[in-house]
Amino acid sequence: MSHELDNQVVAITGASSGIGEAAAVDCARAGASVALAARRSDRIEALADRITGEGGRALAVTTDVAQEAQARAFIERAHAELGRLDVLVNNAGVMLLGPIAGAPTEEWRQMIDANVYGVLYCTHAALPLMAAQGSGHIINISSVAGRVARAGSGVYNLTKFGVGAFSESLRQEAVSLGVRVTVIEPGAVATELAGHNRPEIRAQIAKRFEGLTPLAAEDIARAVLYAITQPANVSVNEVLVRPSGQVF
Repeated sequence: MSHELDNQVVAITGASSGIGEAAAVDCARAGASVALAARRSDRIEALADRITGEGGRALAVTTDVAQEAQARAFIERAHAELGRLDVLVNNAGVMLLGPIAGAPTEEWRQMIDANVYGVLYCTHAALPLMAAQGSGHIINISSVAGRVARAGSGVYNLTKFGVGAFSESLRQEAVSLGVRVTVIEPGAVATELAGHNRPEIRAQIAKRFEGLTPLAAEDIARAVLYAITQPANVSVNEVLVRPSGQVF
């Protein structure tokens, strides 16, 4: 275990798998106390046990960030039980692709609720706490899909373009609060994200990325840790990370 994040508290949403899980492990190994939010209680409880078994400190809070009361309760409980709040990693999200025409509109609502409202609710709860302590860092996990729109991912693009715009506005407002803001935009990453799609969409995604070796969740976790561990006078505002073989 390193000591780069000793005495810091990092709250991570979507911590039950993928980037969120990897970021939690890396932050804990760097010395941070970590608060873990996700809907799958068993996953985050097992992760918390793993972290504490390695000598770290972890708090698991079953949370649906699309529900404002639950998002706020997660942030406030992390602050109250772990003593402060230094970093919020807004990682929870859903990617449900497909044509706009004839799309199941419930999928749109799921993406907007998690990808947009989840970021907004957690950030809204965290900002006053960070402002009161005079420091903090908000990291929003976006996507290459927040920079490049493609047919078949229109609403997902909408949510991730929105995260990018929100992050830049938040960055400007947060300067006076002593709070840094980073948006991280991964390309193809080997996580469970694509697996939530309908079978025909999963087949299309697999064909699109055929022959490409995706990033691992740990690659993005390292980007998160890089941004967090910069000196206080350095604000890494944007990190775009693609697999070396990804063209688009």
